[in-house]
Amino acid sequence: MAETQILVVEDEAIVAEALRRKLQKLGYAVPSTASSGEEAVKKVEENNPDLVLMDIVLQGEMDGIEAAEQIRQRFNTPVVFLTAYSDDKTLLRAKITQPFGYIIKPFKERELQVTIEIALFKHEMERKLKEKEEWLSTILQSIKDGVIATDSKGYVLFMNPVAQSVTGWEMEEAEGKPLKDVFNIISETTGEEQANKTVLIAHDGARIQVETSSNAIRDDKGNITGVVMVFRGIKERKQAE
Repeated sequence: MAETQILVVEDEAIVAEALRRKLQKLGYAVPSTASSGEEAVKKVEENNPDLVLMDIVLQGEMDGIEAAEQIRQRFNTPVVFLTAYSDDKTLLRAKITQPFGYIIKPFKERELQVTIEIALFKHEMERKLKEKEEWLSTILQSIKDGVIATDSKGYVLFMNPVAQSVTGWEMEEAEGKPLKDVFNIISETTGEEQANKTVLIAHDGARIQVETSSNAIRDDKGNITGVVMVFRGIKERKQAE
């Protein structure tokens, strides 16, 4: 298994070297260090490290917090702050960059190692979650049925291209609106509002026969956090058959 590559960003050469040796003793690779925010961003781009240990106060115009923000936005590389500053103003600025850890100097080796391992694990889990979300999104975008998802209060969060085409609502316009406004269905025979094999009143007033089904989205405690509505125009179903 390849060694974890860590970039150390520290403007005091003696401190940077001591930290490099400490990390190597813990089993990490430290191929290079940086002494300024600008240099840190450049080295992340060149070397693609697994994690950055970032001091907040640095030489140059860009401090560690600004550098961490650029690194997060451009490269999605996890950053752990190493700093002697713990005042509320500094913490607030640091939190905005969504760091994976914050260690106050001086610190112990064990504290450093635990923080690094937690940061790496958290980043890996976030990467896998993002992959799953992208995979699911691709499937939903590709299927032939219309799909609409809502939050727990029934407001639209997602519509795939088929749902947008059939209802006549663009996602940007429908997002945040009540489901009943976007997916307006009535009974095919009585004209009353109903939720089975009915007629969809599209955004432009057109009437489309649809077959529908819905499922609740639940969290790990069984609480309903939303609803997924799946539907298909009966004409499209017959053509498919």
